[in-house]
Amino acid sequence: MQRILEPEVMDTWQEAIEYDAMDFTEVNRAFAESVIKLAPPAPATILDAGTGTARIPIFIAQMRPHWQLTCIDLSQNMLKVAKENIKQANLESQINLQLVDAKKMPYPDAHFDLIISNSIIHHLHDPLPFFYEIKRVLKPNGGIFIRDLLRPASPQIVDTLVNQYTNNCNTHQKQLFRDSLHAAFTLPEIHLMIEKTQLQPINIYQSSDRHWTAEKTTI
Repeated sequence: MQRILEPEVMDTWQEAIEYDAMDFTEVNRAFAESVIKLAPPAPATILDAGTGTARIPIFIAQMRPHWQLTCIDLSQNMLKVAKENIKQANLESQINLQLVDAKKMPYPDAHFDLIISNSIIHHLHDPLPFFYEIKRVLKPNGGIFIRDLLRPASPQIVDTLVNQYTNNCNTHQKQLFRDSLHAAFTLPEIHLMIEKTQLQPINIYQSSDRHWTAEKTTI
């Protein structure tokens, strides 16, 4: 099945609200739990690229109170919702939101101990600049945890996944998930991009019926 691009930025207020209302609690908590295993609990600087409404960094900050998280997104409305979520969690001093393009970041080289990203890759028309930026701003012994959707092999599998995981969603939310599956990459495509940007050694694998993961432990 060929890739069908979707907009890089979900920047309408409706999209931000609809996205935040979707119940990703289980997968977000699992993501956060996986992240904290990659680095010691000592103070660390974390970059969350494509933070959306900041649900994942909130989980991480609650589990690792000594970590400082810089959370970036290119959607102003996503960040508006994220700001409110962080305020309600009383984590303003630990989580710093910034309107930043992940393909061209303003941070110095070798700046972060750990870089994480959930579901940003399928939004990017060309993820290579983002992967190159990860390599630039990550410390030499830093960790990586990236997870995103896999593009199914057929429209029939797309239908199956949409029906399975969006039963409690409205029509617009179901369409958002469907569009994201069409825009996602296959595992071989991800392997080729990461090899090209020389982010190895990094473990890349299919982590669910709809996700791939790339991870590297801090040294």
